[in-house]
Amino acid sequence: MRTSNHLIGVLNFLTFLLSVPILGGGIWLSSRANNTDCMRFLQWPLIIIGITIMVVSLAGFAGACYRNTFLMRLYLVVMFIVIAVLIGFIVFAYVVTEKGSGRFVPNRAYLDYYLQDYSGWLEERVTSDTYWPKISSCIRDSKVCAKLSTPLPETADMFYQRTLSPIQSGCCKPPTECGYVYVNETVWNQGGGLVGADPDCTRWSNDQQMLCYSCDSCKAGVLASLKKSWRKVSVLNIVVMIILVILYVVAYAAYRNNRRMDNDEPYGEARMTKTQPSAFHL
Repeated sequence: MRTSNHLIGVLNFLTFLLSVPILGGGIWLSSRANNTDCMRFLQWPLIIIGITIMVVSLAGFAGACYRNTFLMRLYLVVMFIVIAVLIGFIVFAYVVTEKGSGRFVPNRAYLDYYLQDYSGWLEERVTSDTYWPKISSCIRDSKVCAKLSTPLPETADMFYQRTLSPIQSGCCKPPTECGYVYVNETVWNQGGGLVGADPDCTRWSNDQQMLCYSCDSCKAGVLASLKKSWRKVSVLNIVVMIILVILYVVAYAAYRNNRRMDNDEPYGEARMTKTQPSAFHL
């Protein structure tokens, strides 16, 4: 019994430690929401899951130390629910970020982003009239485009070889197909030819408060940035989820062993009571 309780206590402590990277992933998404991605509701499921695992692990640890059956049962039940929710969140994150990626542009190190490459729940939420004004305002306030400036002037060829983030590429410059001429990182003038057919070509403005914040390419850049962030966190969540499942199975087996010992049952054998004892005894 003592060995099983110690094992459950150790497993709960390990589960507590595993809640830290989940909570850290949620906090990281929160910082990204404040500084880059600007979607502030996406991090809360991870933060809630991380805090729940942390609290339940402490309850299970206390139950193992003090042989509190209720706390140990509560740990097993809630952890089962948490693992199921975490699996659902991982599947959801991959489904909503399945489509869309940047397009390669000849003689450019950065990618261009097009809204028609994206679809589904996340695309509808980002582009909705309810969320996009808040997202574009957040991007403007984050000064992400102003950060493109360099201490020394650079030529167009130097800028073309820079690696831009999806939001910088989609929101801080006009789409390449529009044919604008580079002046500096956030100032582009129309070339001698016709402006491209992309509606974003007429939405671009050299006004530093406007730029391409109303462009579809900016919305696509936000979606690409969200996809990148979610995929990074999802990889961490998958690793943590696998370890949680293994620890849960071991903890459940140890708990079952405790129950057997409480019932005075030999390990691996259940007690049986004969309803009709034999009349003959050797």
